[in-house]
Amino acid sequence: MDRINNTKLENKIFSTRMRLAFIFVLILTIILIFRLFNLQISNHDYYAEEALGNQMRTLPITPSRGKIFDRNGKLLATNQLAYRLTLTIEKTKNIAKTLLTLQQLGFINDDEINAFHKNKKRYKKFHNIPLKHKLSETQVAKFLVSNQFIGIDIEPYFHRIYPYNSSSVHAIGYVSRMSKKDKKFYNKKNYLGTSFVGKSGIEKQYEILLHGKNGQKQIERNVTGRVVDTQIIKTAEAGKDLYLSIDLDMQQKAESLLKGKRGSIVVVDVTNGEVLTMVSTPIYNPNWFVNGISHKNYQSLQTSKDIPQLNRAIQGLYPPGSTIKPMVALAGLESDTITKRSKILCPGYYKLPNVKRKFNDWKRTGHGVVDVKASIAQSCDVFFYDLANKMGIKELHDNLQFFNFGQKSGIDIPGERGGILPSKAWKKINKNEPWYRGETLIVGIGQGFMTTSPLQLAVATAALANKGVLYQPKLLKNTQTPGQAIKEVYKGSHYQIPIKNIQNWEDVIDGMKQTIYAPKGTARKLNKGLKYTLAGKTGTAQVFGLDAEEQYIAANLDERLRDHALFTGFAPVENPKIAIAVIVENAGSGSSKAAPLAKEVLDVYFEKQAMH
Repeated sequence: MDRINNTKLENKIFSTRMRLAFIFVLILTIILIFRLFNLQISNHDYYAEEALGNQMRTLPITPSRGKIFDRNGKLLATNQLAYRLTLTIEKTKNIAKTLLTLQQLGFINDDEINAFHKNKKRYKKFHNIPLKHKLSETQVAKFLVSNQFIGIDIEPYFHRIYPYNSSSVHAIGYVSRMSKKDKKFYNKKNYLGTSFVGKSGIEKQYEILLHGKNGQKQIERNVTGRVVDTQIIKTAEAGKDLYLSIDLDMQQKAESLLKGKRGSIVVVDVTNGEVLTMVSTPIYNPNWFVNGISHKNYQSLQTSKDIPQLNRAIQGLYPPGSTIKPMVALAGLESDTITKRSKILCPGYYKLPNVKRKFNDWKRTGHGVVDVKASIAQSCDVFFYDLANKMGIKELHDNLQFFNFGQKSGIDIPGERGGILPSKAWKKINKNEPWYRGETLIVGIGQGFMTTSPLQLAVATAALANKGVLYQPKLLKNTQTPGQAIKEVYKGSHYQIPIKNIQNWEDVIDGMKQTIYAPKGTARKLNKGLKYTLAGKTGTAQVFGLDAEEQYIAANLDERLRDHALFTGFAPVENPKIAIAVIVENAGSGSSKAAPLAKEVLDVYFEKQAMH
């Protein structure tokens, strides 16, 4: 039997159900709105406090920075426990008022308030933002006694310290507060919570090794915002300790010898390119920078005519003067322009055919008849004018290029400058002028356009000493991960200068030996009481050009226009171990002002060797 469809009844049931559903949804909506109103408006403060109180937060753990040692394990840079004042934005109700109160109580000053406003954008609201570093014990005690601040805390941290103050500052460098530029440059995740980074020297070069890897901790807070639980999710990995090739005793000796002068002393190991001494004076105290340098100290550095922050060892470019003569002599011998028997009469000046100008020798009365060895030992300019003229600038340039002049040495600290090894092309590009024959003569005695850094001179002298091996100089010797064995670092590259006749090298070295030991050698005063054999070359570099007829009288000149004094050398002669370059700005004669300093630094090295 067919069912009878009752459409009327079905419609009635449907519309009743629809009405009930609508009423139900409406009631739910009203309840939801009421609940939201209650949560967001009526009881907002209460629930916000509740939510804040039970927050779980993940915070970074800053790793402890690696230490820096000299080659003998003397501590050059380390970390000291200190305390800092921090502010947490989400816990501090009225930041402006809090900062003002802290200032009135003498905890912070205007500079620190400005720094806080500048830095706060880099932090999240629940991070502890540093307000003041390195609080004194009195300030810590005073704060703990009167702590009425919510959101202001004292926390321990490790502060960078340089135990020997100014010593070795140009090699080690320093750390200082992270800048916006630093934040962009370093890995954001790994540098969360890091306040300080290396700004120069080894501290900057090996920042990543020294920094280590940060960890993570999870903190839980109660209703009042106090930390009730801390769990370490990932431990921080401390930075590596670095051992430099620097010898602190030699370093400090060189610094004391250059005290009150502007100059540089560099000593390199002839057998591997390690840098034993890298001194640039004047020096300055890296501890000044760690917490942000004071206005007074900053002004003293910025306004000093002596530019203490310039690392003269790698950034100071000077005419090498006569210290280039052994390399020029070698170029002459290797290119068969001269032989070791070639002689020349030195009357005290040199003249090019059909050129009016006289090129004076430093010794106005002349050196008489000299060969290549005597011309090195007595530093005869006329011999080298003649040799440079015969070789021409191309031959001269190409041979000096073997010793890496005009290019960076590739040392492992930032800021090195390459100097100038002039050529026809260089002059055309840089001066847009042709090359003149007279300029070739001037290059032959290390003057004119040619410039080099003390480090380049030391490296080139080492290459002469070991007969042609040119090493890339290095400051980092070993690294050590805390709790593990010391690891030796890759030494850097080296190449062999092509040699046509080894006897030529022997002859040049002999000329440098005669500088110290021959009766007319320019550094003969050094051989008194020498406990090791020494070969060397003195140099005097003009700061400005003198007219042919003018005589150089230092007393008549402003101190900063006087000649630079230079000395390069290596020891012992038979089995060379170390090479040295000394430059003293505006000091005058290399034989009297630079050579004695070199001897005193080398004495320290050989005294230590004798003790082992």
